[in-house]
Amino acid sequence: MDRTPRTEKVAVVDEVRKRFDDASAVLLTEYRGISVAAMTELRRSLTAAGGDYKVYKNTLVRLAVADLGVDGLSDLLVGPTALAFVQDDAAAVAKSLKDFGATNENLIIKGALLDGQLLDESQVKALADLPSRDELLARFAGGLQAPMSQFAALLNATMAKFAYGIQALIDAGDAGDAGETAAEEPAPAEAEAQAEVVEEAVPADAEAEAEVVEEAVPAEAEADAAVDSTEESTPADDPAPAESDD
Repeated sequence: MDRTPRTEKVAVVDEVRKRFDDASAVLLTEYRGISVAAMTELRRSLTAAGGDYKVYKNTLVRLAVADLGVDGLSDLLVGPTALAFVQDDAAAVAKSLKDFGATNENLIIKGALLDGQLLDESQVKALADLPSRDELLARFAGGLQAPMSQFAALLNATMAKFAYGIQALIDAGDAGDAGETAAEEPAPAEAEAQAEVVEEAVPADAEAEAEVVEEAVPAEAEADAAVDSTEESTPADDPAPAESDD
């Protein structure tokens, strides 16, 4: 008869239930006949792979997983059972179990609960043959390295060509501006010729205007003089003679 206090059983059930909820995968094994030294070695290898290897009473584990609703899971909880709780890489933990079982036949892989799906022994071993998470990331990074290098080289080449094109447009624009400036500004010989034409034209126009003014002024003066002489020659109205008293 089990004399474990009920409160302690409840605490264990709650612990197991929480571990199942938090784990990404749980691998179930039978460890019958494994020595303490071998068990210690297995625990270390599983810890290094990201697993936590625990032993609980099957009755308490059944209570903990009863609410999960996974058919067939309780059937695996028979005999000396140990659970490997996984947080990240289930393939790495499965590989550690498979490698240990290759040298110690007392370890039996029963199955696993992965993302709510129940796996049998063959499926767990197939999972163990998959690359680990670190290997997949390394392969992915290696696969991206070459394309990214090629893309970077292409991007640099494109930017260089773009810069050359912009510089060519700038040079062409400077050349065009210089040509327009040269076309707008007359050559020295042409400038001198234009200056001479202006200098020759201005005096001629000034002389012509001066002659017109000189001719106009005497004529106006003579007209004014004639008007003055006419006024002087006209006699003033004589007053009427005074009447005599005679």
